[in-house]
Amino acid sequence: MAEFSIIDTYFNRKNQYSVDLGVGDDSALLTPPPQQQLVICADTLVAGRHFPLDTNPHAVGWKSVAVNLSDIAAMGAKPHSILLALSLPQIDHAWLKGFSQGLYDCCDQFGVSLIGGDTTQSPHLTISVTALGWIEQGKSVLRSGAKVGDYICVSGTVGDAAFALHHLGHLLQKRLDYPTPRCELGNILKNYANSMIDISDGLAQDLGHILKASNVGAILDIDQLPISPELENLEQNKLLQYTLAGGDDYELCFTLSPEKYEALKSNKIDTPITKIGKITQELGLHFTQNNQLQLLEFNGYQHFA
Repeated sequence: MAEFSIIDTYFNRKNQYSVDLGVGDDSALLTPPPQQQLVICADTLVAGRHFPLDTNPHAVGWKSVAVNLSDIAAMGAKPHSILLALSLPQIDHAWLKGFSQGLYDCCDQFGVSLIGGDTTQSPHLTISVTALGWIEQGKSVLRSGAKVGDYICVSGTVGDAAFALHHLGHLLQKRLDYPTPRCELGNILKNYANSMIDISDGLAQDLGHILKASNVGAILDIDQLPISPELENLEQNKLLQYTLAGGDDYELCFTLSPEKYEALKSNKIDTPITKIGKITQELGLHFTQNNQLQLLEFNGYQHFA
């Protein structure tokens, strides 16, 4: 089966979401909405590096899209479409069917279209997705906007995916294989948050990106970390490793003023939000437990380790 036959069979579904021209030509065509900025991001997943080799292909397809939509959400933007570059060691129709279905299931849940890309042969299974979204001019939420006195908040729970990676087959594996990009929440937070990032490489490391970009510090209360019941009885060091350094949560970590926090709490939001700390003028990330300063150091996911 040639490249274009693969595309026609698995990746040439009729677009449904405001696309002028999608799969089938040299490039796609989109008409930007009035007074909107284009938001673009890209992520690559490599088999055996970013997901176990025996991961269900449907889950691989879902996650390939979800991790990119999470980046769009972290800017406060609304996702619109994706491009897919797929490198395959060989043509496996069962795998391609499951993968493409997972990809489209994620796209459909968040109103996103596949509008183009590329397919080729490679010794390693590699999936690269580029996501596009829109946001009102000047409304994007950056890492560099944190202000002294801001509360630090996080959506959902943290540590589930890292725990699942070390306990394959556990109920929490769904959090590893099928992350939920917080697209609706991100779009709401553009009106409240001063800074924001999605948690892909570990809460401590990703929060550190906000601190560096904003030239501020933070105190994080580890007693306030939102965790699933399955993690509550873990040994303390292991729990902190999963929650602070594990990665793959794809929750949103954001900062906002106390006034905006109170206003946000008055909104009816489906996703749980937990206040876990505060932005400080003193540089660095510091931890407290039982109101006592803790000397802790965590390294998140290292892409070239």
